[in-house]
Amino acid sequence: MNLEDFVAVSGLPGVFKMAANRSNGLIVENLDSGKRKFVSARKHQFTPLASIGIYTQDDTEELDTIFKTMLEKSATLAPVPHNSKPAEVIAYFKEILPDYDEDRVYLSDMKKVIKWFNYLNERKLLSLEDDQPKEEAVTETVKEEKGKTKKKAKKAPAASEEE
Repeated sequence: MNLEDFVAVSGLPGVFKMAANRSNGLIVENLDSGKRKFVSARKHQFTPLASIGIYTQDDTEELDTIFKTMLEKSATLAPVPHNSKPAEVIAYFKEILPDYDEDRVYLSDMKKVIKWFNYLNERKLLSLEDDQPKEEAVTETVKEEKGKTKKKAKKAPAASEEE
């Protein structure tokens, strides 16, 4: 799951895909229509979803980890709508992240997380697959190929010395 490209923009509903960065703002893409528009940094604040964390008793939990948990549990525990009763939202959030810090995580934070999850999940933009292990696997394959090349190079001079 890669949340690097997704941005929440203050004053605008939903989540956007960051298309380009300018010195005075961002060009964002609507996930439904695909239309791009310029959003000024003077008027709006931008929050990349990858940089968001939720306070726990010990540390913070990254948003992508929370989304993965929500996806895994969605078969048995359906996500509640973000505009549900406060007691329902809190009960659902406790199931997803049992050790969240109740003093620093507000109901509005829980609603935002649920709203963003539902928004991205409806558009099939979330998956349980990790993007990082794929990159690591590619790196390991390249290292193995380089290692094989080096081994072949070492064997070739040894064979020529014997002749």
